[in-house]
Amino acid sequence: VQAEDAGLTPRQHQALLAIKGFPGGGPVTVGDLAERLRIRHHSAVELVNRLGEAGLVTRDQDKDDHRRVLLQLTERADDCLAELSAVHLDELSRIEPMLRRLLDRDGG
Repeated sequence: VQAEDAGLTPRQHQALLAIKGFPGGGPVTVGDLAERLRIRHHSAVELVNRLGEAGLVTRDQDKDDHRRVLLQLTERADDCLAELSAVHLDELSRIEPMLRRLLDRDGG
């Protein structure tokens, strides 16, 4: 199960990871997301719209600054990321012996 098999585009997967792993674990704005993904603000808005429609992200108005919209992953997004992480770890475990042989052979 890769991101696309889970119904995510690679960019959506990156966005979920960026929100999940935001430094300090603090609230994430659309601007923060745009900066982390190195995309334009309007592109981040469209991305968040699609993630919201898919039930993966919620938006809440900042109580202290009503101009800011804060993003939060839904339980569905957390479950999806956990599943993808488990698959990736399994994949790494399967290829680890081959990688070790290559490193040993090449003097790594």
